[in-house]
Amino acid sequence: MRNLGLILLLLLSGCKEQTGKETDTTANAMWANFIASHPKFKEAELPEAFYFHDNEKDADRLASLVVNGKKRASSGLYVWYKEAKADLPMIGTKSIVTDFDGTARAIIEIKKVDTIPFNKISGTYAEMDMGTSIAPLQKWKKAHWTFFKGALEQSGVQASEEMLVVCETFEKIWPKDE
Repeated sequence: MRNLGLILLLLLSGCKEQTGKETDTTANAMWANFIASHPKFKEAELPEAFYFHDNEKDADRLASLVVNGKKRASSGLYVWYKEAKADLPMIGTKSIVTDFDGTARAIIEIKKVDTIPFNKISGTYAEMDMGTSIAPLQKWKKAHWTFFKGALEQSGVQASEEMLVVCETFEKIWPKDE
């Protein structure tokens, strides 16, 4: 059951870890470039590489929003962490965001983690997660309600307006803006 929970956490959160050869090559190259500019991290391990969402179109779109600094947050359900007996994301954790095909696009660092009921998500947070200033809260609620409800139904859990959302705020730290 624990493995099932972890699998659900990774699959249903809309992020997929990358394990292919191309990802390793581009992630390693990106990390090496980052280290060359930030030698204080030379002893740090290569961060996890992943893409947002579960399809090519959205994964590539979201990676581009991270690169251009518009997407600065990500959301998952607290119940997934609880079910997987996994720790919540930690401030300072670095990750490599990729395209759907596994090409490294950016390095991000978690700056803030909150657990907030679905119905208390703010427009400011929704804008950071959706990467748009055009009706961000409406878009966030529609997209996340549909995604969360469908994912929860598959595991026999009912979605509610009070369900807890793990809200990660991050900063793109590489590549630097020009």
